[in-house]
Order: sequence, then structure tokens, then C-alpha cells
Amino acid sequence: MKVRSDILRIYQSLHTWTGICAGILLFIGFFGGALTMFKHPLERWVSAPSAVAGALAPQQVDTVVRDVLAAHPAAREEFTLHVLRHENNPAPVTWSAGHAGRDIDLDAMRWQGMLDAQGRLVAQEVRPSLFGELVDMLHRTGGIPGTLGDEYLGVYLMGVAGVLYFLALVSGVILLLPTLVKDFFALRKGKNRKRFWLDAHNVIGIASLPFHIVISLTVIVFAFHDQFYGSLQQVVYGEKKMWMRPAGTPGPGDVAKLAPASELLRRAQLEAPGFEVTDMLFMDLESPRPLVRVGIANEDYVVRGAVSGYLLMDPYNGEVLNTSMLPTKSDTWSSIVAPFFSLHFGSYGGDWIRWAYFAFGLSGAFLFYSGNLLWVEKRRKNQLRDQAPPEQPRRTALLAAATVGICLGSVAGVAGALLAAKWLHASAGNLNAALMTSYYLVFLACVAWAFWRGAARAAPELLALCALAGFAIPATSLLARLLPSLGMWAHGSMGALGVDLAALALALLLAWAARLAARRARSGPVDSVWAAPAAAVALPGPAQPLERRA
Repeated sequence: MKVRSDILRIYQSLHTWTGICAGILLFIGFFGGALTMFKHPLERWVSAPSAVAGALAPQQVDTVVRDVLAAHPAAREEFTLHVLRHENNPAPVTWSAGHAGRDIDLDAMRWQGMLDAQGRLVAQEVRPSLFGELVDMLHRTGGIPGTLGDEYLGVYLMGVAGVLYFLALVSGVILLLPTLVKDFFALRKGKNRKRFWLDAHNVIGIASLPFHIVISLTVIVFAFHDQFYGSLQQVVYGEKKMWMRPAGTPGPGDVAKLAPASELLRRAQLEAPGFEVTDMLFMDLESPRPLVRVGIANEDYVVRGAVSGYLLMDPYNGEVLNTSMLPTKSDTWSSIVAPFFSLHFGSYGGDWIRWAYFAFGLSGAFLFYSGNLLWVEKRRKNQLRDQAPPEQPRRTALLAAATVGICLGSVAGVAGALLAAKWLHASAGNLNAALMTSYYLVFLACVAWAFWRGAARAAPELLALCALAGFAIPATSLLARLLPSLGMWAHGSMGALGVDLAALALALLLAWAARLAARRARSGPVDSVWAAPAAAVALPGPAQPLERRA
């Protein structure tokens, strides 16, 4: 297919500048998004050991709910009955005072209620790990602090980046149209490293194009959902409320008259055959509109939540109030909306899809990283024959340092926070605050290091740091098993072991990348931004001849 050269130049400029403006922020978003595919295993890895209550008989379920509501009035506002339990959520009932907001409360405490061997209620207040929420916040905000109104500032900036991201996708496809068939699977190695990076960038971009289109559009919707809903309210609904809790029979306000929790669970299972009930969230039990939201999961269906769909019931009489978020009984509007949520969250198809989204997320991060590298390489000053290497433009050196420092800093920061969850568990007064502090300390240190050392020196060093942090994750689990006196732990579940194995695999990949970056800094073209004096690059591996090619 032929496209006029003047049109190609316009789209090349559009692709370049939209990618550069949004690329670094989107790298963090995609890396964090890849990790959220295994948010629950990560939370299980960092959670301190606690006896996981076994399956409860229906009578025991009713007893623990009744005793919690009688002894702890705060639970009447909101509490969760956990049908499925793991290391990070060992108790059958949890609650806190008041409703949670959008922002993360690092000081938040939560109560856990369970039955002892004699069938009596045992309640304790704990500070649950928020590591999964911190990773999710990194994914949604790019790690940018601050709020604007009721939302994180970073969410809006990520929405703007999503718009630029979509424009970059469209312009990139148009640029590739003339040579798409010929160059699609081309990965040309050789002296022209820029050609190899461009081929890799194009192959990954085109191969994952449907995924990127879905993510770019849903990012925009999620970032500006309040504005979209506000417009719909004014234009479509007028004075009528857009969202209203289903109108059931007003609750009597006496929690002693609640329907037995085991009966509500049985009715939910009858309403959603083939689905597994994961949890039941009881809300506003003493208000005129009490509600229980039942989480249901089936990997064969697309659902509204990150893991499950929902069924709304009356907690007093067990009446089903709303099935619009139940995949098999949803209305037209929900059937249209649910795929957008599910396609963004990867909440369908089970572990195979989660691993695919994990791979797509990491490849997307590579897409933005390699895009910035290509911009730097294209704008470097080439060395003329028999002349000294030219001084590179300041803007290319700064962008190269920012790309290396911010991108690799986010990777090292997440690994540092994950390690801090175990190494600082015994000494930190507030572990969640320590995790947040650990991330930003490592991240800012990496950024400062990249600007101080320059991109060529910092790239192999920061890649090696990321690799070491990755190796330290399974090493920490091994130490916890061999030396229990250290006060750490290592869960033996498949979810926790999967974190160790994935960290090991990524660490090996990063170590290989560090070696390649160090070799390029030592023996690559001297007129490149990525060239560095050999004495300044001491890792990894044995010293190599100080040969350069112009």
C-alpha cells in the first residue's frame, strides 16, 4: 500500500511527539498493570502468616456474623463475609469503621472476626498489607502524588497520556502501512542497532495492537469517568438520579432480624448456578436501604469487577434486587459495559489470560522504552571521519537519562517495596507507610543516579540493580525457610511460589539486559548517547578490549 510522503511525515511527527510526551508515564502504568494481573498472589506473598480459618458449616457462618454484629456496632455500617480465604485474608469476617474512599489510607486498621475451638467469637484489629493496592495505584497514577478534587492528579494525567497513546497507535499503524507485509516479522541484526530496535518496536506494536487499542480507550474512560457520568446525568437523565440503590423493602433496622448469612449464600448460589461465590459485602444494615453485594466468579464469563461479577440482594428477606452485573442475567446496558471492564482487567479466561496480559503489559512497557531510545538515536550527532566525537544535544542526553532513571527506577522501586514487606516487618511501626517510603526512596535515588551518571553509565548499573532486587525476592523466601530466626516467612501456596519464580525469571532477563547495555557502553559507537568511557563501566562480566567502531 502506498502513502504519500508528505502524509507520512505528518504522521511520523505525530507518532514521535505523542509517544515521547506520554511514553515514560505509560511505561510505569503498563509495568504496574502487568503486576496487577497477580495482585492477589503478591498480597499473599507479603502477608504475615496467620492461621487460615477452615471451611465453616452453615451454622458457624450464621454464628460468627451474628456475634460480630452484636459485639461490634461499627460492622453494621459495612462488613465482608469471605467465602474464599487465603493467606492475606484468613478470617471469615472483616470490617472497619466507616466506608473506604478512593485514596489509600496507609494508617487504616481492619478488624478480623473468627470462631475459636469452643465456637466463641475472637476479634482482633490488624493493619492489612496494602501492597497490592499500592501497585494498583502506581498503575493508575504513574506514581504521581497529589489529588485534584476527589481523584488522584495522576489519574487525570494518565487519561491525557491515554489520548496521546491512542494517537500514537493510529499514526504508527499508518507509518507501517507501506512496508507492513514485508517488514512485519523482520528483526534485522547487524551493525545498525537502531534498525534492530526499530524492528523490535514495530513487531511488538503491531502484534499487540488490539490489546493496546482496548487499553488506550478504557484508560481514557476510567480516568474521566466522573466527567462522562456527569455529562450523561445532565444530557440523558436530567433531574432523575443516574445511580440509585435498588428499592427493596426498607430494613427494620434491627440486625437481629437479618436473614441468616448461610441462607443468603444459598439463595445467591441458586440465582447464579455455575458461579462460585467469593464474598458477601453487607452495607448500611441499619439504614432505609440495606444491601448485600455478592461477589460471584466464573472464568468463562466477562464480568464487571477485576475478578468477579456481582449480585445485589436484600439482607433482611433475601430478595434478589439486581442481576444486571450477573453475566447470565445482565441487561443490555450492562452487557455493553461489562466487556470494557473485563477486557481492561483481564478478568476472563483464567490464569492463561492473566499470563497473556502480564506478557502484554511488559511488552507494552518495552514499547514505550524502546520508542524513547529510538528518538534519542535518531537525533544524535554522527561522528565525522577523522574527527573527535561530537557533543550530543543536551535534550537527547536529558531524555535518555530520564528514560533510564524513571523507567528502571519504577521497576527497582516496586522490587524494593516488595522486599521491605518482609525485611521491615518486625521493625516498621506502620508497614504500609514503610512500603510507600521504600518505593519512592529507591525510585528517586535511581532518577538522581541516572542524571548524575548519564544514561550510558547508569543504564547497565540500574539494570543490574533491578536484577539484584529480583534475585533477592526468591532469596528472601529461601532465607525465611532456612533461618526462621530472622522473623520472616515463606508461604508454600502456589500463588506465593509463583511470585518467587516470576521474580527469578525477570531477574535473569534483566541481568542479560544489563550485560548487553554494559557491552554497548564499552564498545558501541563513540558518537552515541549510550557510549561511555570504558573505565566507568565495570559490570557485568570480565573486561573486554576497548575497541570502538565509528
